[in-house]
Amino acid sequence: MAGPQCCSNPPTLDPSAGAGHVVHLGGLSTYVAGSPDSKLAVLFISDGFGYEAPNLRKIADEAAATGFYAVVPDFMHGDPFAFDKPDRPIPVWLKDHSTYKGFEEAKTIIEAIKCQGVSAVGAVGYCWGAKVVAELSKYEHLIKAGVSLHPAWVTVGDIKEAKVPTAILGTEIDDFAPPELLKQFEDVLNAKPGVDSYVKVFPKTEHGWTIRYNVEDERAVKSAKEASQILLDWCVKHVK
Repeated sequence: MAGPQCCSNPPTLDPSAGAGHVVHLGGLSTYVAGSPDSKLAVLFISDGFGYEAPNLRKIADEAAATGFYAVVPDFMHGDPFAFDKPDRPIPVWLKDHSTYKGFEEAKTIIEAIKCQGVSAVGAVGYCWGAKVVAELSKYEHLIKAGVSLHPAWVTVGDIKEAKVPTAILGTEIDDFAPPELLKQFEDVLNAKPGVDSYVKVFPKTEHGWTIRYNVEDERAVKSAKEASQILLDWCVKHVK
């Protein structure tokens, strides 16, 4: 999340959105949905707009309906990126919300839910969160599978280090992960026979299309639903 494209069509945040509720987990306020007794969990890592985005919580609810304990932490600590804070432009905001910090906090969250009895965790990340997922994917003891959607800052080097099943859902129109970079990701993953992988470029979509779409745009809604189904299927297949 570092430029105009990744900030387009910002969500209207709603702390009451979703069928779940907010708890304190691993030091962070966290939206959770599904049975806490489930042995399988999916960690959702937001883009810079944070964990109160309704479409993000909706996907977490869908994961919960599939049987997962869905966990959406507030990695932004109550400070999601906002256009109405001129003293906090993106470069300044990012200094307080690095993906490295997100990775360290994600490890703490994973430890916390495993202490509750969860035995397997999948991670799903959007934009900023996709970089965190890329880091988590380097460690088999942390997660069983990772899904990155319209990733930002993810490098070919990151993908080379992936040790868990990896799905990457990208866009045709994306300054951060254009189709040619996604093709490099795909080639690297295909050269790793021990790591199941899936890469798809969604045509006529832009960065952020999976959770920041116009609900009145039928094509956009259809693409977002397809992406959500793919990530859920990926988690069902590998998080066990």
